[in-house]
Amino acid sequence: MLEKLQNLKLVNSVVVLNDFFLDRIIKIENLDNLYKQILEKSKLGGSIRGIPQTDLKGGNATNVAYALARLGCPVSLITIADKTSSQIIRETFSEFDQVSLSIIDGKPGRTTSLEFSNAGNIVNVMISDLGDNEDFGPEKLGTREQNMLANADAVIVTNWASNKKGTELAQFAFSKSASAFHFLDPADIQPRSEEFQQALFKLANQLNSLSVNENECNILLKQSGLDTISGEKETRKLVLELARRYSIPIDLHTSTGSYWSNGQEVEYAKSFQVRPKFVTGAGDVWDAANMLGYLTNLDALERLQFANGSASLYISNPLGVPPIMDEVLSFVRSNGS
Repeated sequence: MLEKLQNLKLVNSVVVLNDFFLDRIIKIENLDNLYKQILEKSKLGGSIRGIPQTDLKGGNATNVAYALARLGCPVSLITIADKTSSQIIRETFSEFDQVSLSIIDGKPGRTTSLEFSNAGNIVNVMISDLGDNEDFGPEKLGTREQNMLANADAVIVTNWASNKKGTELAQFAFSKSASAFHFLDPADIQPRSEEFQQALFKLANQLNSLSVNENECNILLKQSGLDTISGEKETRKLVLELARRYSIPIDLHTSTGSYWSNGQEVEYAKSFQVRPKFVTGAGDVWDAANMLGYLTNLDALERLQFANGSASLYISNPLGVPPIMDEVLSFVRSNGS
């Protein structure tokens, strides 16, 4: 595994689309105390001080593209932003030689992510203004963007759930990149679960991987009339059944481990034990590493381990910075994989 990744040489880029958000991360030590303070302040107004906050560039597509670039992968990001936020994107990616940006003029999204502890685990609740990300269809892709797709080794479509034209965008992007690897991460599909199920039937012939987290997987399982995931043995069966039922390979990442199935085989890789310090965006880092594993032809177990290692390094970094390749390889090697 390590040799394939150490000698990474991709000729063409991975095209990622489409969302960009301006993110604010708010870390909440005690949710009950904050709630009491908010109720008290709501009577007369005033400030609640001492709440740690961080401003970041965000959006699933932007985060995946950045994580891929950090791993040394050529990337083409197609997204939407206004004049001010475009400068943030350009500055963010300015350190990389192998990144191409296509920034379509429009209103960026904005998200406030509340991070707090729940039964010892760090979880996040996101409050979003979608901006023009929710109306990003094929009509936004001009000649330059279509050329990017035509020359891609892989195409990643993210945040289907926030885009009313997500199915049409994916169909168009995949049809314009017929020889590329096609990857979809839908994000939180709960408000549109029935529509997403129908979208999967439409996309089945074009998709090489559907990437979901535990929550998204359970929503799809419920929509499909199946049980929710529990232990490793039961989850293996359910992921296998999902992949078989929709004729789409499934990549599932959870806090305890990751799963893959193509409907005939199933593989599992246990998560590395680290102390989480930053969780927002972890799934995007996992997606980036998983995609790179596909492109370097790692076997399923190696690919899942590599993706788990990348995500583990990310969540254990208090600054929320995706790891570079040498860091991931060293981490995976030192942990016996």
